[in-house]
Amino acid sequence: MQKLISYFITPLFFIAFGLCLLVFHPIQWLAFRLFGYHKLKKVVSVLNWSLMRTTNILGTTYRFTNNYNLPTNRPLIIVTNHQSMYDIPPLIWHMRKYHPKFVSKKELGKGIPSVSFNLTHGGSVLIDRKDGKSAIIEIGKLGSYIEKHNRSAVIFPEGTRSRDGHPKPFKSMGLKMLLKKAPSALIVPISINNSWKLVRYGKFPMGLGAKVSFDVHEPLENKGDIDALIRKIEAAVNSGINSFK
Repeated sequence: MQKLISYFITPLFFIAFGLCLLVFHPIQWLAFRLFGYHKLKKVVSVLNWSLMRTTNILGTTYRFTNNYNLPTNRPLIIVTNHQSMYDIPPLIWHMRKYHPKFVSKKELGKGIPSVSFNLTHGGSVLIDRKDGKSAIIEIGKLGSYIEKHNRSAVIFPEGTRSRDGHPKPFKSMGLKMLLKKAPSALIVPISINNSWKLVRYGKFPMGLGAKVSFDVHEPLENKGDIDALIRKIEAAVNSGINSFK
């Protein structure tokens, strides 16, 4: 019955979501061209709050728990599991004061209103997932960028989204490069739950009533043993994932 109802509600969601992207695209362009990065960043934050609100049409709710006072005067590496594209707006909105940047596939750099513009002008990097060598180089550039500007990089080390919420093993090369290029960064593990339920039926219709949660775990320092650190990060992220149960 829920799936049947969603066939009627999903078009309303897609219209609202698409309108947000279309409306904010020229606003981003003007903000960046006239006032530079910091105004663009503010517009992007509001855009992602708006995109979250469009999912309320589907009955989606969000809970973001962070019991730690994260610093703004040093870089952060935010490491999290990945369940759907709808992971991203809440991360951008709730972590907005840390200037989150993403490692995204190059296909997103063209043709998508608002999204492509922000990715190409906001400090994120676009990688070719078929060219591992160049991808690692680009991730290294992101690490150097956050180290220099005291911003944050968000990375999904699983590599691909989990279709059922069950965590996948980390692919550590990209994370290793970030840790090497941003040695002063504080590592922030985050567990995401139930985002996959928004796309439980695929691209259409959307899932209804998902209770999406984000839990920030205790930050970790990079003390030089990168392999041991990655094991701790993966354990922390996986410890908070329960949406597949």
